[in-house]
Amino acid sequence: MNNVILVGRLAQDPSCEELENNKKRAIINIAVPRNFKNSEGIYESDFIRCVLWNGIAQNVANYCKVGDSIAVRGRIQTITYKDEQGNQKYLTEVIAQSISFVSSSRKEMKNEEVEQNTGNVS
Repeated sequence: MNNVILVGRLAQDPSCEELENNKKRAIINIAVPRNFKNSEGIYESDFIRCVLWNGIAQNVANYCKVGDSIAVRGRIQTITYKDEQGNQKYLTEVIAQSISFVSSSRKEMKNEEVEQNTGNVS
């Protein structure tokens, strides 16, 4: 079973791009705070890369901005590729299946959920 749920804040303003195959894609990073303090007494955050497709991508780009809290439900995917020096690299990302807007600057979007069946989007 490959399911993940993350709640965090957008690390940058999302933008949606249209690909050659008429699919829309947005790549976002969300700051997810850890539930414990480090040795200096500070709560650190992990920045998680999330890929959004089609309707989810467009809605997040339209209605969210940096600092907004969102919840992401999706699956983890790992991609392998070779860099310019021929070294094998790994990229782990979350493929979003639904997004919940936890807090937004637009009152009409609060607590609205957008779902999409992602199927095979790669």
